[in-house]
Amino acid sequence: LRSCSPGRARLTNASRHAYLVARFGDIYAQERLDAETLLRTYISDMEMVRRIIYIAAVESFHAAKMAYRHFKMRVRKTLSLGHSGPESLEDTVLDYIVRHEDLYDVQASVNEVIRSMNINPKISFPPEIDFIVISSLIRELCCVAFSMQTLIPPLDIAFGTDGELFHETKYRRSFDSDFTAPLVAYHVWPALIENDVVIVKGEAVTKR
Repeated sequence: LRSCSPGRARLTNASRHAYLVARFGDIYAQERLDAETLLRTYISDMEMVRRIIYIAAVESFHAAKMAYRHFKMRVRKTLSLGHSGPESLEDTVLDYIVRHEDLYDVQASVNEVIRSMNINPKISFPPEIDFIVISSLIRELCCVAFSMQTLIPPLDIAFGTDGELFHETKYRRSFDSDFTAPLVAYHVWPALIENDVVIVKGEAVTKR
């Protein structure tokens, strides 16, 4: 194994946190809109396009978190054989992962996301097209989600369901929402949370 510098993960936590939160915002502002434009060439229903992108985000975080758990277990098993300190084994494992995030098999996660989307009953796609057309968005989300697991504490996205009560602290309404409606009709983008507290609002559509 390549050597690790002591405490790297903790020393860089604040700067990595700031970068990843900003990157999540950039994906919302740029890659999400690029994917939306691309999907509109195949699908005329704007609600379906938004649902596809939202589910891609949710599935990307799920796949990346699972990949991180497996990656961390493999690293811990390997490093535990020769670990002697002065850092705790957990800190040594985290330092190694932060230094070698390039070893994350992001393509495997992208494939897993697309498989999950293909069997999701809430979204559909013309049979001649595949969700692989938005794989660049999925890849970016997986990379960010994986890196967010290395933070102390890790970042995640908030769980959202159709029909949930709209919360101003959790979402902002899309421009085409009914601004008097109390319930979320569907989600456009997930909220980002840290220790169950929203740090970046998501976006949702409210309708009566």
